[in-house]
Amino acid sequence: MTQSTQISRDTALSTVSRYLEAIAEATSPSQIAALYTDDATVEDPVGSEPVRGKDAIAAFFAPLTQSQRDTELLNFRHCGDSAAFHFRVRTHTPDGVVEIEPLDVMTFTTDGLISSAKAYWSPEDVRMD
Repeated sequence: MTQSTQISRDTALSTVSRYLEAIAEATSPSQIAALYTDDATVEDPVGSEPVRGKDAIAAFFAPLTQSQRDTELLNFRHCGDSAAFHFRVRTHTPDGVVEIEPLDVMTFTTDGLISSAKAYWSPEDVRMD
């Protein structure tokens, strides 16, 4: 069995905070992709085909640059090289505000880059204000 890399809680929380800020600001998809390793994976939502590599991750997040969002970290847990967190995203659209509160699980490198991300949510979790 391979032993997990340990990272500090502060490092994991800092990366998650920068991720949520980048999701909210999203001036360019590369801003979000810069938080990931070159060979990282994103499965959003869990059960969908994983997105692999920085270029694909940037393309996945590109639609975020088309709308205004705000994010809020609701809960955070750290263990070893991973963190699980619950957060709220509110996306402002012409038809109203779309809100979702996913649960994400991320693994990190020792320098705090995201090596994998899994988002737990389903269409039933999306609310419209």
